[in-house]
Amino acid sequence: MHLLISAAMTGLLILPLTAQADEISDTLQAAIEAYNEGDITYALEELDFARQKMMAIQAEAFQEFLPEAPEGWERQVDDDTQAGLAMMGGGMGARASYHSADRSQFYSITLMADNAMVSSMGAMVANAAAMGMQLERIGRQRVAVGDGQAMAMVNNRILVTVEGRDNTLLLDAMKRVDFDALADFGQ
Repeated sequence: MHLLISAAMTGLLILPLTAQADEISDTLQAAIEAYNEGDITYALEELDFARQKMMAIQAEAFQEFLPEAPEGWERQVDDDTQAGLAMMGGGMGARASYHSADRSQFYSITLMADNAMVSSMGAMVANAAAMGMQLERIGRQRVAVGDGQAMAMVNNRILVTVEGRDNTLLLDAMKRVDFDALADFGQ
């Protein structure tokens, strides 16, 4: 527990001075004060609250990795993806649907990170040929393609999935993902 409080204190010290008056900093400070007063239950509640707030900030930042729609297309971001992941073991997620102007073409992009499902799907990407999928490359990124789905695993912790009907369109959509920036996320 002392290590957890020390980590929280370290986090407080490295925050910019202008950000220390925010809700998260106040909550972490309340956790430290409760701990020092011997109220472990309240300290843990405050740490959980601060963690939830920080996860919300990180989830919002994660959503920014969804690429913009191609010219002449529309993008609809699904704001409920993150809430759904809470029921599947946590982690982060973001999803958007993309439609051509005449709605004749469409695909969706889903990003998932730090979730148990990502680990199991990673094996599928790594063994694409054994799963009956084609293996493609986009830059240095391996992409498994098959059955209306293209999947890529970034740093063994972030799964990028593009779903639709046309494999060529799926690969074009996958090319719009900034894999280098995703690799740096949360590091």
